[in-house]
Amino acid sequence: MFAMLFPKIADNNYLGSRLVVYIFIPFLLLMTWRSIIHLFYAEFGLHGIANMIVIDGSPDPMPVIYAFFSLWGLIQLLFCAFAWVILFRYKSLLPLTILVFLIEWSARVINASNSPLNLAEYKTGTTPGIESAPYVTVFLLILFITSLLNRKS
Repeated sequence: MFAMLFPKIADNNYLGSRLVVYIFIPFLLLMTWRSIIHLFYAEFGLHGIANMIVIDGSPDPMPVIYAFFSLWGLIQLLFCAFAWVILFRYKSLLPLTILVFLIEWSARVINASNSPLNLAEYKTGTTPGIESAPYVTVFLLILFITSLLNRKS
């Protein structure tokens, strides 16, 4: 299993289940779309999807908040770009890529339950990423484990 997680040669020879590849594609499409929303539509993503309120102040703090939200989208989009390259050119790194997504989504679950910040007064509802994080984490855990199982010839 360790050799599948960290292959000596990064090539397109993925030894795990082909089903993992076909399941990972829609997930990666969703993650790419999420990244595009965060990057290019920061105001809509922050208020319309993440349910954050508009904060008033002088000077207006929202442009800075939008800029950080947009930068987060850029980082997500760059990671998705790497994941797409891995999916089409270096499939042997697919288990490692799924593990990185698993770590990201697991951190959301851990952070949501252990965060000392109470952001309730800044929100009008729950963020979809927080609501779905436990389910996505379990999904990615199953996908990760399955990606490490050798394909039957």
